Amino acid sequence: MCRILCFVSPCNLCCLFYYKRRETDNISFVLLVFALPQTFLLDYQYSLWNLKEGSTEWSKAKHEVHKRSAHRLQDLCFRNGGIYIKLGQHISQLEYVVPEEYVQIMRASMLKRCPVSSYDQVHNVVIKELGGPPEKIFAEFDPNPLASASLAQVHAARTHDGLKVAVKVQHTHLTDTAVADIATVDLIVNFLHWCFPAFDYRWLVDEIRESVPKELDFLFEARNSVKCLDNFRRLSPRTAHSIYAPKVYWNLSTTRLLTMEFMDAAEITDVTAIRSLGLEPVDVSKLVTRAFAEMIFKHGFVHCDPHAANMMVRPLPSNKWNIFGRRKPQLIILDHGLYRELDFSTRTNYAALWKGLVFADANAIKENSIKLGAGEDLCALFAGVLTMRPWKKVIDPSADHLVLEGNDGDRSELQMYASLYFPQISELLRRLPRVILLMLKTNDCLRAVNHVLLQGSSLETFFIVGRIASEAVADSKRVAAKRSILGSICIWLEMMLLEARILGLRVALQLLQLKKSD
Repeated sequence: MCRILCFVSPCNLCCLFYYKRRETDNISFVLLVFALPQTFLLDYQYSLWNLKEGSTEWSKAKHEVHKRSAHRLQDLCFRNGGIYIKLGQHISQLEYVVPEEYVQIMRASMLKRCPVSSYDQVHNVVIKELGGPPEKIFAEFDPNPLASASLAQVHAARTHDGLKVAVKVQHTHLTDTAVADIATVDLIVNFLHWCFPAFDYRWLVDEIRESVPKELDFLFEARNSVKCLDNFRRLSPRTAHSIYAPKVYWNLSTTRLLTMEFMDAAEITDVTAIRSLGLEPVDVSKLVTRAFAEMIFKHGFVHCDPHAANMMVRPLPSNKWNIFGRRKPQLIILDHGLYRELDFSTRTNYAALWKGLVFADANAIKENSIKLGAGEDLCALFAGVLTMRPWKKVIDPSADHLVLEGNDGDRSELQMYASLYFPQISELLRRLPRVILLMLKTNDCLRAVNHVLLQGSSLETFFIVGRIASEAVADSKRVAAKRSILGSICIWLEMMLLEARILGLRVALQLLQLKKSD
């Protein structure tokens, strides 16, 4: 029972937010902070009482109480909005900590179906930010939002020049209450850590404290989108034409209101819409993987919130086709508020780590895990969190050692490991630099998107990651070689060996598939 309660303890984090802090007096709020977790804990204790752990009845009861508690958690975050939804979104990405029921329910509700500001509130924001009501500033303005997220909602509009635009309007009062809300979350997380020492998520508060002020500045977001595209043009010219971010209309944008080009495209996980555009989900998955691998390993300037609501896809405007006669996709990246920069050393070590993971190089995995802060004792766990595979699979030399089928067996195995190693996972997350924690979140978001596109994972995506990570490692060696002829030859030979290894893996995969089909 103790292990179960420890495993679900992340749910307590938001159950404390049942009432908005600003709607209760301080005494009532303090009582809520210390009393409400017991509601969740008692539900688990009562539901699983006298049931044998591992039995069919126990599993069914646990599934139902997870669902009930996840829906409570969703409601509690929605009641408070803003920062609390942002926190809920972070929690929904922790597949290696939070039960599947929480992940599925939170992801389904907290990406695009967040609480909506009334049109009167939107009307007032537009007046304050642009000096006039929406119907005056724009030729057309749809009062019904296209989507609503934790910090803002988006409305379709048309400028007086006839251009169709998307207007992102910040929810009211967020700027005024953000400091108090973060302080509240800080209090709660510290209290939970005091009650449950294994539950150490104080790093999450630090991350929110740093990221939210930047995300509340929409001009900062706009500048990030420009820098992202510029990085692709300069550092990844072969991929640049396949990446797009909506044009910003600076004369109609402020820190709390952002006017952008309207994108007529399919959502990244809408497989039916993607196919109707003449695109193949597997090609979209490859492009998403390549784009973010280039950002992480080569640019060092990374969009750290690539969930399904923040990416769209359309056919490449040039109407180019690939060698198989299929239309090429163009990835549209939205919501550029949350970026992180990786310094040269961290970026190189992270690339070397992923190179080791893809090619099952145990020594490289351990060496670079230690360099990134995991420590020698948690290297295997770090590799498992990154790949969602146990250590024996991570270092398995077989071609498909990292591939997740996405079936019930895989999910059960992951949840079992999360339950067994929850204290160690918390310790790992405490040790790692916060920028690496954001890479974990980015990794989780991309895995979720690829899972929908491919109904599992694909070895091809790991080939892409392995190649780009290896190129980044080679680039760092070129810098160290300082134009040495011998060093350049060694690097060239290393890249040739890389291509040979990838070719060997492809052949091994084909043989494996033929064997399975027999």
